[in-house]
Amino acid sequence: MIVKMKFINISGPRGDIDRVTDLYLSRYEIQLESALSELKTVDNLRPFVEINPYRDALNKAIQFVGYLQNADEVEPDVSLGLDDMFEVVRTANHDYMELQDKKDKLKRKIDDLRKKQQIIAPFRPLDCELSQILKYKYITYRFGRIAIEFYHKMDKYLMDDLGAIFVEGERDESYVYGAYFVSPGEAQKVDAVFRSLHFEKIELPEEFQDTPADEYRRIVKAIYNTNQEIEELDKQAGEMLSGRAPQLIAARNRLEELANNFDVRKMAARMEDKKEDYYILCGWMAEDDIEKFLHEIKDDDKVFVVVEDDHDTYFGEPPTKLENPKIFKPFEMFVQMYGLPSHDEFDPTVFVGLTYSFIFGVMFGDVGQGLLLLIGGGLIYYFKKAPLAGIISTAGIFSTIFGFMFGSIFGFEDVIKPLWLRPIDHMTTLPFIGKLNTVFIVAVAFGMAVILVAMVLHIVNAVRSHDMENIWFDANGVAGLVFYASVAVTIVLFMTGHKTPGGIVMAVMFGIPLLLILLKEPITRKIQKRADQMEESAGMFFVQGFFELFETLLSYFSNTLSFVRIGAFAVSHAAIMEVVLILAGAESGSPNWVVIVLGNLFVCGFEGLIVGIQVLRLEYYEMFSRFYKGSGRAFDPYTKKSKKSKKK
Repeated sequence: MIVKMKFINISGPRGDIDRVTDLYLSRYEIQLESALSELKTVDNLRPFVEINPYRDALNKAIQFVGYLQNADEVEPDVSLGLDDMFEVVRTANHDYMELQDKKDKLKRKIDDLRKKQQIIAPFRPLDCELSQILKYKYITYRFGRIAIEFYHKMDKYLMDDLGAIFVEGERDESYVYGAYFVSPGEAQKVDAVFRSLHFEKIELPEEFQDTPADEYRRIVKAIYNTNQEIEELDKQAGEMLSGRAPQLIAARNRLEELANNFDVRKMAARMEDKKEDYYILCGWMAEDDIEKFLHEIKDDDKVFVVVEDDHDTYFGEPPTKLENPKIFKPFEMFVQMYGLPSHDEFDPTVFVGLTYSFIFGVMFGDVGQGLLLLIGGGLIYYFKKAPLAGIISTAGIFSTIFGFMFGSIFGFEDVIKPLWLRPIDHMTTLPFIGKLNTVFIVAVAFGMAVILVAMVLHIVNAVRSHDMENIWFDANGVAGLVFYASVAVTIVLFMTGHKTPGGIVMAVMFGIPLLLILLKEPITRKIQKRADQMEESAGMFFVQGFFELFETLLSYFSNTLSFVRIGAFAVSHAAIMEVVLILAGAESGSPNWVVIVLGNLFVCGFEGLIVGIQVLRLEYYEMFSRFYKGSGRAFDPYTKKSKKSKKK
């Protein structure tokens, strides 16, 4: 059902808005609307322009709680006052930032070490003391790298003519690393040659003393030790935060409430007169919550509440809040997928729950498989609260029931006797048709009954919205209901061998409703005494109306036949399970139980999915399309947002 909503205005002294929000509104579900937009007729309204004083501290608290292990298992320290909470967050932030500064310094040290590591790594094959090389006075040296193609040219054509020695280090795909040594007198000439070969010089830090290999190992060890220091700082930070976990979690929870309550100002407005500055809040509340709220504030002289009953005095339509029994609650998902009902519409959740589960059970009737769906879906819904799992579980109940009706358990039809019939075998003889599967006949009859119910629901919705045309003259209104019911009754009487109404009676039963459907627009205009003229000419109106009427009759026929799929899937399910049993060798008396188990699991999963989709199609196209608009907007209370943020 749809919870009845009312629009309320809440006002009081400006400085009292936090108290009211925290003390009252935070405990009720209220969808706040922008007061500046809703109360356009009120003069001297201004927005609140204030910075949330809790937001920065809250962000820090959320950050620190996020670092905690198993924060959900920690009991918050509820003894802290607000000032204590701010102090806890401030102190934790101070200590954490000190550790973070030390950690940043160590990270910069590691970056510096890695740069030196990259410099020295290619020269590790050079077996020489760098402290001696870097202090040479009578030998000029150059460390660097040269492209492989130029190195080959140098080695083949130039080295014998140069008064220099090149000591090779490591190689990669592109370069040869190393150093060349030359006397100072030949340095200028040799440098020019190496520059022509695109030799890139690499400067070694003066701090390098030992061999390149030793320096490399020293740097690796230094990086390792520095990482150990960082890990120790992380450990200290974790221990520091863990020791304050109850206080931090309590601070996070309370600051979150206060920050969300303060943000209510975004939806509020200020109204200032000569004496005092007031706040104004407005929004939607459930009728029951309003009664409780009014009773709670009756002795509070700082809170003033006005409840609006006239829908024309506010902007927009009431939001939709659905409230249904627990067993049907998961089916709200299907309704929301199509669209939420508006405030004056019928909530189809229970209708969907009953029809979906019933049809699924007929199409997938098996005791064993139904119990699997019931138990499996029920467990998932219990632990995960997934609506689809709840739907599967409810559908499993009806699958189990119809399993007993059809006498089928895990595909075996010789274990229990059917309480009704076996879909694949039972036939019924009909006039002019002959023998036809009974399940097909019942499916069509059920479809006709469901379509009639959908028409009744359409009329109910039209009455609620005071839409005369849709009440009386629509294809799904009273005229359509009378026509379709007459056809259904006539068919049932004929197929059961009873006397059908006479020709004149049938002409009246069928003709008058169709004529009303055809002439619904001019009749409605006449009844409502509207002066507007028809856009089309009379001839064009009747031509267009004829084709629309033909389309309506065709939809009656196609929608009715669409329910044949219920019987088809009931029969096909039994046939598929027969195939599974044949493959398992059940007829021989010694079945392969592995094949039976796997076959049942496959049918449960694959065919269950297909049946579920087909039933949903029947719901949307054959039922919803007749009575449901789904033009409502969801009820979105700010307290719900607070709960969501707490879970993060």
